Amino acid sequence: MDFIEACRQLISIESTPKLGNRDIAKWAAAYCRQKGLHVEEQEEIFGDLEQVNIIARLNNERPKTEFLFQNHLDTVDPGPFPLWKATDSNPFDAHIIDGRIHGLGAADVKLDFLCKLWAIASFGKRDDWKNPPVLVGTFGEESGMQGALKLIRKNKISAKMALVGEPSDLQIINAAKGFASVEIRIPFSDEELQYREQHNLRESASTQSKLFRGKAAHSSTPHLGESAIIKMLEYLMMLPDYVNIMEIEGGINFNTVPSNAFLEIDLASTVKEPISKKIANIYLVVKALELQFLEYKDNEFHPSTPTLNIGIIRTSEEDIQISGSCRIPPLITQEVYEGWMDRLREVCQKNGASFRINDYKKSFRTDQNSTLVRGCLEELHKLGLKDKPITQSSTNEASIFSRLGIECVCFGPGKREDNVHTPQEHVELADLQLAIEFYKKIIERFCL
Repeated sequence: MDFIEACRQLISIESTPKLGNRDIAKWAAAYCRQKGLHVEEQEEIFGDLEQVNIIARLNNERPKTEFLFQNHLDTVDPGPFPLWKATDSNPFDAHIIDGRIHGLGAADVKLDFLCKLWAIASFGKRDDWKNPPVLVGTFGEESGMQGALKLIRKNKISAKMALVGEPSDLQIINAAKGFASVEIRIPFSDEELQYREQHNLRESASTQSKLFRGKAAHSSTPHLGESAIIKMLEYLMMLPDYVNIMEIEGGINFNTVPSNAFLEIDLASTVKEPISKKIANIYLVVKALELQFLEYKDNEFHPSTPTLNIGIIRTSEEDIQISGSCRIPPLITQEVYEGWMDRLREVCQKNGASFRINDYKKSFRTDQNSTLVRGCLEELHKLGLKDKPITQSSTNEASIFSRLGIECVCFGPGKREDNVHTPQEHVELADLQLAIEFYKKIIERFCL
């Protein structure tokens, strides 16, 4: 199987949060074996899904030290299929147009896994390794990096250095923001529950509905998107206090700026304290926090300040759920971060809502003068690529590995801005080949 066909097949296998990564991991493990690597499959049950980490080495024995090449094999949910125009409304059907391959995971980061695999496999079996490479494909990056956590907790690798797959436009990332994902649940009052039930049974009942359109983007760069949920909440703030929400929906995951939202309201409601007022109270605090974020700038990052994204809002029979994430640069102290979370928790409690931090990952930063960073930059220079390190506003597995003393940088083909977490996701075929060459140079420099 040639490289392009492998790319097509990898994109065709769905590995979204609702399905897990088992199918794609099994394919990747088989392909690694076909390329001559020995593979261990770390099977886990997370929630009600079968998930798999794969650990692939050229030799069958685990060494005392090794160089980690890591990618996650899962993707975000694609959102509405009709928006994937370059792939004929099918995000899992890779299309090559003008030297670019389009499809879900093309840049983030399925195909980079293949680049690492082809680079490692090109060295074959040998006995002169000083720091042999290990290729790892993990699960759950888009839902808390659970695969990387399981990998570490069960002591599956012996890494001292790591290249973490991340769409970086072939530039070295030496620092990334941390993040917190939060969930708020606002229950309907007994009066509202009764009113909603009666409303649905009345033949003469009427409501008004409105659709909101935005532009999808990664939650780490919300300025590149246009949040349909924010548009909806701003509209809701302009309505009378007595408006009763019958249905409110928006977004596909906490990690993406939502491009669609829907609101259905009843203007004839007699409910005394409607849930719309509680949502407005919470939203006002969110807006106040965003103003505070502007006081904390780290100019090595873009955007330079902390950011916040409301990624999902959903209506259930008993409550309304809001999920979002906050991106935190390294300069933010634990005390400041906890103060922000306490303020959100307090306004939720005052409005009878629950507040929960589902996940929290600290930022990471590797010194620009470290052996790994300097070596990577020198190899990029030899290939005629940009040899200055950059930072990243999103968070990945480097946050976990670096806490264990593993020296980390992030790298990968594909642009991030206006690309990942959007229906326009693509990567240049030429960049995939450059990534393979770069990984070969890194193996020669650090592993032999």
